[in-house]
Amino acid sequence: MAANHGVIGLMRTLALELAADFIRVNALAPTAVDTPMVMNSATYRLLRPDLENPTADDLAGPAAALNALPIPWVEPADISNAVLWLASDEARYVTGVALPVDAGIVIK
Repeated sequence: MAANHGVIGLMRTLALELAADFIRVNALAPTAVDTPMVMNSATYRLLRPDLENPTADDLAGPAAALNALPIPWVEPADISNAVLWLASDEARYVTGVALPVDAGIVIK
């Protein structure tokens, strides 16, 4: 957690320093995303050491229990859509925020 606070502090500092030039600085804070970085046998074994050969299905229940929304992970498109929104004109005055795309893991 301390490392995250440092990154968020740096992001906010940059947002303040660059705002005069209309440069926005934001961050995304996702939960687990259905990508090979998370969805692989090494991660399954790390998170389910009680099983000899765990699979994504074995991880789904415990992962969903971490999130407020009853899903185990988000899809890559969920992250891409958030990035597209932050880069769009609709978010032109959004700066200095860490946008959670986390199915409510932080609020739980």
